[in-house]
Amino acid sequence: MYGNTAHSIYAQNNVGIESPEKLISMLYEGILRFNAQAKKAIKDGDVEKRVYWINRSIAVIVELINTLDMKQGQIAQYLGSLYDYEIQLLGIASAEQNIDKVDEVNNVFRELNAAWKETTNVAQ
Repeated sequence: MYGNTAHSIYAQNNVGIESPEKLISMLYEGILRFNAQAKKAIKDGDVEKRVYWINRSIAVIVELINTLDMKQGQIAQYLGSLYDYEIQLLGIASAEQNIDKVDEVNNVFRELNAAWKETTNVAQ
């Protein structure tokens, strides 16, 4: 159901993807943008938009899970577990209208994106 959702989002926006490394960074950034919209919807009391934006973030995280190469061992397993936990936090954030949970997810993806860019030399 969520297969290739994130890639489709960027393809629809005519974003050129130079490399798989750049795509991962774009996915992390997409989560941050979608979460910003979800936070606004929570503040505005807009249930429909809150659900929409949180579902978009979850779809991107699912795409990240699908791209993990489990042959890479502990790192892939760790990221898989971390991504699963972030999905759980977003579910709680949506159900409880909890901006702090969205911020917690954002902090994780900001750090992941910074580390990813540093280790892969993706342009800042």
